[in-house]
Amino acid sequence: MNGAQAKTDECVILLHGLARTAASMQPLEQMLESAGYHVVNRGYPSRKETVDLLAMQAVEAALAECQSGARVHFVTHSLGGILVRAYLHTKRINRLGRGVMLAPPNQGSEVVDTLRSVPGFSVVNGPAGLELGTDADSVPARLGPVDFELGVVAGTRSVNLLLSLLLPNPDDGKVSVESARVAGMADFVTVPSPHPFIMRSKLVHAHILHFLGHGRFAQRTEAGDSEAREHE
Repeated sequence: MNGAQAKTDECVILLHGLARTAASMQPLEQMLESAGYHVVNRGYPSRKETVDLLAMQAVEAALAECQSGARVHFVTHSLGGILVRAYLHTKRINRLGRGVMLAPPNQGSEVVDTLRSVPGFSVVNGPAGLELGTDADSVPARLGPVDFELGVVAGTRSVNLLLSLLLPNPDDGKVSVESARVAGMADFVTVPSPHPFIMRSKLVHAHILHFLGHGRFAQRTEAGDSEAREHE
């Protein structure tokens, strides 16, 4: 733990994004464990089921690995954030703590709107991916505001310029900054990171630790961070 005091009564659940695995969250797992948290980093079959089924399966399995009576936090990437919202839409968690969502399509993604009928899209993205559009019947649209302490981190750089053409700017190549917002969130910040790699950013790591500890993002940003902070 590199000298960090163990937070024996705090559990952080990590949930990866669509078509990713738990390995994609290992940089966050290592960082949070070094900070003293008990971390649960489970994979789930993101392309096999609907959002609602994935939410029940992934969140319930992760909760079972947290210490008895622990305060439960979430740190998610992309679809993982929607799973948390879907779970909390119908369930309650004892001692629910704070959450940080990285690049979540909280208002859906225009990429899904445009490409859902393209051959092969449903194979690559599965039932859950098809539910992440921006229309009124999409899963993100029906989930409503969040009612727990949530910080959202949105990326502003893209490594997929073709998909960025389908999105309102600024965006991270999969999700626009505006789409990452959700009513009820406690804080919001942008970082110069692309969607697939936002979990690796040291700046993002610092934001996560500060929010889990204080319920807001740090006022100070690291040198080289050219993005202005935005607040609701």
